[in-house]
Amino acid sequence: MSVMDKLKQMLKGHEEQAGKGIDKGGDMLDEKTQGKYSGQVDTAQDKLKQQFGSDQSRGQDQPPQS
Repeated sequence: MSVMDKLKQMLKGHEEQAGKGIDKGGDMLDEKTQGKYSGQVDTAQDKLKQQFGSDQSRGQDQPPQS
């Protein structure tokens, strides 16, 4: 079992909290870098939310992305 699978299993049922944590972490990173990498941070937040966050329950029908 991969690390990603273990994390998904741990977060199952807590998708909303995971999404909030992703947002908070991205906002903190934007603040520390003074928004210099905000585009990259936003992209990373979106991808993490697809994997762990609020989009997780909808993304189960899709094949895993590599």
